[in-house]
This record gives sequence, C-alpha cells and structure tokens, in this order.
Amino acid sequence: MPGTGQVRWGIIGTARIARKAFVPAVAAAGGVVSAVAGRDLARASEYAAEIGIGRAVQGYQTLIDDPDLDALYIPLPNALHAEWTIKALRAGRAVLCEKPLCGTLAETEQVLAVARESGTPLWEAFVFPFHQQMAKIRGLLADGAIGDLREIQSNFHFVLDRRDDFRLRRGMDGGALNDVGCYPVRLAVELFTGDLESAWATAELGGYGVDVDLQGSVGYSGHQRLTVSCSFLRSDDRFARLLGTAGQIHITDPFHPGPDDSFTLFEAGKEARGYSSTDEVPSFTAAIRHIQQVVRGEEEPRNLAVDNSLPTARALDALRQAAARDQMGDGQPDGEETD
Repeated sequence: MPGTGQVRWGIIGTARIARKAFVPAVAAAGGVVSAVAGRDLARASEYAAEIGIGRAVQGYQTLIDDPDLDALYIPLPNALHAEWTIKALRAGRAVLCEKPLCGTLAETEQVLAVARESGTPLWEAFVFPFHQQMAKIRGLLADGAIGDLREIQSNFHFVLDRRDDFRLRRGMDGGALNDVGCYPVRLAVELFTGDLESAWATAELGGYGVDVDLQGSVGYSGHQRLTVSCSFLRSDDRFARLLGTAGQIHITDPFHPGPDDSFTLFEAGKEARGYSSTDEVPSFTAAIRHIQQVVRGEEEPRNLAVDNSLPTARALDALRQAAARDQMGDGQPDGEETD
C-alpha cells in the first residue's frame, strides 16, 4: 500500500479510452500512471511517450507482476476482460475494468467469483454513479418527487464509422448493446428495486456479425420497466427519462454529464424545475479519486463489481437472447408463454 503517497497505476493495453478519459482523470485525482503494457513493445512505447506515461512494458502479465504498481486499469476488448481481470485479481491488484465487465454472463460470474474469493477490490468502469448528478436524482426520487418510479426510457447512440474497430467484431464480444446499451441497463440497476422478470429486443446486424442498432425493454418486478435504444448508426444521444406515478425527470446526459448538461423535474400540477448537472469533479475523476482512497486505506469501497455487476450482466444477457430469438422469428418476450 502506498500510504498517503501517489497511487501508481498500470494500464493493460493501449486503448483510446485510456488516452482520452482515464489518464487525465488519474492526473486530476492526484495519482500517476506509471506504466502501460502492450503486446508490441514499440507500439506501447510510442503510446507511453505520446501521453506522458513513465514506461512501457511488453506483455500484460509483466505489468500484473510489477511490484511498483498499486492498481490496474483494463481497457482491453470485451472478450479479453475475463482472462486478464482474473489474473490481476489473483495477483492481489485492485482493478478498474472497462465496461461491460465481461462480454458474456458466464464470464461475468467467473470473474465475480474470483473477486469474492480473493477479496481484491474490483470496479466496473461505470463512473456516472460517482457524479453528484446521480446523488441529486436519487434524492428527488427518495423524496417522492415523481411518486413511484415505474419506467426508465434511455438512449445511447453514436456513429461508429471505423470499419476496423474491435467493437464491430463478434469474436471480440462487440456490438452496440455491450458497448453503450450497457449504460441504460446499469442506470436501471442503480435506480430500480425490482428483480428482472422479462425481456424483449430487436436488433439490426452489421459489421462482422454484431448488433449495430438495438432497441428493447426489460421488465422488473414491481411494475418497473427499462426501455432502451442503443446504436452505432445514429448521431450522439445520451438522453434519459424517468417516469413515475406523479411526475417525470428528464436528463440530458445521465452517463457523461458536462458543463452544458442538466436535468428537469416535472411534478404533477407544478412548474417544471431545472437543475444544472455541473459538478466540480467530473465523473471519471470522482471514480478514480474514490478508488485511490480505497487503495490507500482512507475510505470504504463503494460501487464494487461484486455488488452490482451481476444484475447488469443478467439484463444484458436477457436482451441478447431476446434479440437472437427475434432474429429467428420468435419475438415472444422472455418470461411470457404463448397459448
């Protein structure tokens, strides 16, 4: 443990998301990215030099075994998450793994079993629960501002036009649902109290055998429902609407709120009230700050994968199966029987 010193991070892989979001967040949170590992040392060295990482090493296991690191970030393609997260956990490394935790339900269950067995802290990189916007929305729901929460309608769309992107490859567990549809699903896990009961979905296939556009719904006990739309074919959209028995909350961006984002409360019989989503700490920085405090022994862990990744994975699996049934011509919602 580094005590009160800087938490030293290692990155397994040379992903764009690490360059764009993770490395700046670590710097803002007072940590340091000490090393990056790649399969090709020349490429890893170039990556390290471009974004100011201290050193590059060849091979993911080499980084896991490095005694001068305190925590690891794993932004590999989805199909590689389970293997390298398990190896990192068994080595006693605190891990932040990119979302989804794994590309399949079975692998998620395997990883979580190792996390429980090892007692090593593991986080799935949904960082929006660390943002103050979520705390404010939770407060409104707890106060009964919209009555009982019944439905979440949520989109996550963007245009993916790089034909060589691993997210377009079935063998890498790609697809719009795994890449961005997981966000609305996780939002439902955060806010709903019921258990998963049913699922329906339809998808358009593209790339190399993945869903590039999917819409569907997940039913939960207690009359709760998630309606989700995710796509690689539509312009940027991360809007969500929370529907209750006495009002609604509209959120311009529940997942990556920026300075221009907001949410609006519509209460029955009252004037609409707007709230700024601005927080002095961006969500990724807030998440990294928390993890570093846990590693230093200064704070109890929150939002661990063992607490909330399994219901997320189960809902994603239900939607995948529903979409597959729809492709075969059987669109019957899961959990319902035909006559």
